[in-house]
Amino acid sequence: MKRSKTMELGVGLFMLAGIVGLVFLGLRVSGLSLSAPTQTFQLQANFSNIGGLKPRARVTMAGVTVGRVESIDLDTEWYDARVVLSLDSELEGQLSQDSTAAILTAGLLGEQYIGLSVGGSPEMLEDGGVIRDTQSALVLEELIQQFVSNMAGS
Repeated sequence: MKRSKTMELGVGLFMLAGIVGLVFLGLRVSGLSLSAPTQTFQLQANFSNIGGLKPRARVTMAGVTVGRVESIDLDTEWYDARVVLSLDSELEGQLSQDSTAAILTAGLLGEQYIGLSVGGSPEMLEDGGVIRDTQSALVLEELIQQFVSNMAGS
């Protein structure tokens, strides 16, 4: 009798560990976290093509995550995608006005994220500022189509 209760306890602990592991992986994949929210400030950037970029995607500088994509909507004045970035408050006043934002892909078919590069201008971006120099996403289908067209034309 004692052996079956020990086995039941072991199976129960194993199941609990499995559920905790699944919740942890789900949070990591979705970009959510259980940590307390940090102070942030927002910047905007317009892109002609965002590819598969999604809200809550990472924003990085030199490979380090410094924020998240807050929202994506259509700018009806220019018909571009307006992307609002929520960045760590320690970067406020540290990004120059000629900083660049590019939509990058982790691996060949991985998630898309935004990579920031600092410029050299003495004027800095403040909360609500706009990053003017942007590079849109590379769409794999378009690259394949160009390659096939060039091969057919040769």
